Amino acid sequence: MDLRATSRVILSGASGMLGSAVRRALDANGIPTLQLVRRNKTAEGELQWDPNSDPAIPNPGPLEGARAAVHLSGANVSAHRWTDNYKREMIASRVDSTRRLATALAGLKQHPATLVTASAIGIYGDRGDEVLDEASRAGDGFLASLCRQWEAAAEPAEQAGIRVVHLRFGVVLGPGEGALKQMLPPFKLGLGARIGNGRQWMSWVGLKDVVAAVLFALDHPELAGPVNVTAPNPVTNAEFTRALGRQLHRPAFLFVPPVAMKLLFGQMAEEALLASARVEPTKLRNAGFHFSEPNLDQALGAALKK
Repeated sequence: MDLRATSRVILSGASGMLGSAVRRALDANGIPTLQLVRRNKTAEGELQWDPNSDPAIPNPGPLEGARAAVHLSGANVSAHRWTDNYKREMIASRVDSTRRLATALAGLKQHPATLVTASAIGIYGDRGDEVLDEASRAGDGFLASLCRQWEAAAEPAEQAGIRVVHLRFGVVLGPGEGALKQMLPPFKLGLGARIGNGRQWMSWVGLKDVVAAVLFALDHPELAGPVNVTAPNPVTNAEFTRALGRQLHRPAFLFVPPVAMKLLFGQMAEEALLASARVEPTKLRNAGFHFSEPNLDQALGAALKK
């Protein structure tokens, strides 16, 4: 299908780094969007919803006839220490919001043909040097369990005959409120450091390729289920640290002991910062997707120029 010739796309999470980039790309391709917003509606093309309520959209009429939906909402996994309260927030922002949107779409008279939802490679857990693709089993721990629930929450849409694609994002490198912004301050001061021994694998992807993958998933009906969105060249944490230091022309020879990371960040350090996931984008490549930023230096350079 050619999305340029079809009706609008429902989009949630349009205010975040990824969501706003996807919205701009859809606009550039002449594809109208209906943005789901939590605040009061302030413009045409917006619809207020409350993913913490059931139903989240009391009057779903404006959703009728949309060609597809893209759901990108979710609290930042690495923004806070994983307290019990923040775990509940992560679950609500991912699992509950996905289930309520999927339920709303399934109940439409003219539901969309496709629902593309965000997921994460955290579903694989800490797997050392094992090469992982979409056929690999899920891992253990809170983050892996969260991702399993996140993907399962779209089941109402699947049962209604909607094609569901779970985009399992790696570490997204782009400007704005993303992973790179959190990394930059110590690196700019010349205090860039590998985490632990630095041998854990980091599966990353440039923002430009993430946006392209979202549009590719919308436009390729053969894609369904989990789809890894990671560059084809994962690196170790030590390699990433050196690459970012090079881009900023700063030394990056320090290291942070694992015990210090665990003291600072608790469970989040173990499952998100020290965990190793060597992920391959098998489904995307088999479907003919072309990565415009396949190498880390390319992606970092593009992200830091903006």
